[in-house]
Amino acid sequence: MYEWIIIGGGIHGCTIALSLLKSGKVNKEDILIIDPHSSPLERWKERTERIQMPFLRSPSVHHIDVTPFSLEKYAKKINYDNPFYGYYDRPSLNLFNQHAATVSKEASLQDIWCQSKVKEMGKPGLFWEIETEEQHIYFAKNSVIAIGNNELHYPAWANELNNGYHIFDSELNMDNIKPPLLIVGGGITAAHTAISLSHRFPGEVTLMSRHPFRVHDFDSDPGWLGPKYLDAYSKIKNYDVRRKRIYQARHRGSIPSELYSRLHRLNKNGKLSIVQSEIQTVSSESNVLISKESTVFRPATVLFATGFEPALTNQRWLRHLITKQNLTCANCGYPIVEESLEWCPHLFVMGPLAELEIGPASRNIIGARKATERIMRNIH
Repeated sequence: MYEWIIIGGGIHGCTIALSLLKSGKVNKEDILIIDPHSSPLERWKERTERIQMPFLRSPSVHHIDVTPFSLEKYAKKINYDNPFYGYYDRPSLNLFNQHAATVSKEASLQDIWCQSKVKEMGKPGLFWEIETEEQHIYFAKNSVIAIGNNELHYPAWANELNNGYHIFDSELNMDNIKPPLLIVGGGITAAHTAISLSHRFPGEVTLMSRHPFRVHDFDSDPGWLGPKYLDAYSKIKNYDVRRKRIYQARHRGSIPSELYSRLHRLNKNGKLSIVQSEIQTVSSESNVLISKESTVFRPATVLFATGFEPALTNQRWLRHLITKQNLTCANCGYPIVEESLEWCPHLFVMGPLAELEIGPASRNIIGARKATERIMRNIH
């Protein structure tokens, strides 16, 4: 029997776990994190390593520890060389991961770790019952669902290819990819991937985006982190309108200015080709792609940097939970929750599941911090 079971051991799950442990309100033996990976932030580390992201997009005060300046203090303590980039002190990815590993180790998160997948979840009595795929059943007074949507998004024509891979496909081995390469996408993932691979295969990489580069420092205006926009947002009672506000606020497929400059420098130097277009015709037999302008591409490898499906994650146990517990969802399929982020008594959500309450930054690192603040404020 646990006081808290957290489903998901990524940035969101670890942020709430650290706050619960450091608050002194919960003992280590009363918390369990269930995650399919072997250690905290494993999927985050895999994906950011794959695209060779040197610095985060978010500022230094956005991290998984409790106090805002923890990361800056850590950088000074270990005398880290070149820890931050630019006006907003965006941390080096390596520094961010080192800091996360250090605070996780200090809090002994590995001791409360259960490497497994959830099979079923319900509340037949007073407590939550969570069954894993190994048929272990765990009981909890409170549960936090801190999962993202990991269903990969592909263009409609992608299934006609036999040499196409999503950049975040776990089966993809980056050591085995062969040039020439076509990278499909126009956002930050596509940009990092193109920059990295153009150094590895100079002159043999093409980046194809459907739209001109959208240059923004962050993927939504910083006003969404505080009362500037959230006060008015929280007064909206119609969840269709909230969804529309989130959609309008997100700078989808955008990149910060230094990536824009690097892409154009590589393009100018002939190391990278940049094309604004989209594929119209695919010949699966010869892997020939033809753009809507009739340009012919013959890539040995196509990499899709096209993000994730926007719909609610399609995990079976979550669908069953919604039905069994009669949990309220908006027309978009996402949870309607209390200000405390409770979906029903003693069941909290974070990340994408909390965005109708937290707003457009809900999926980000700051969204993890904002959600944690809400949950911590409402426990005694």
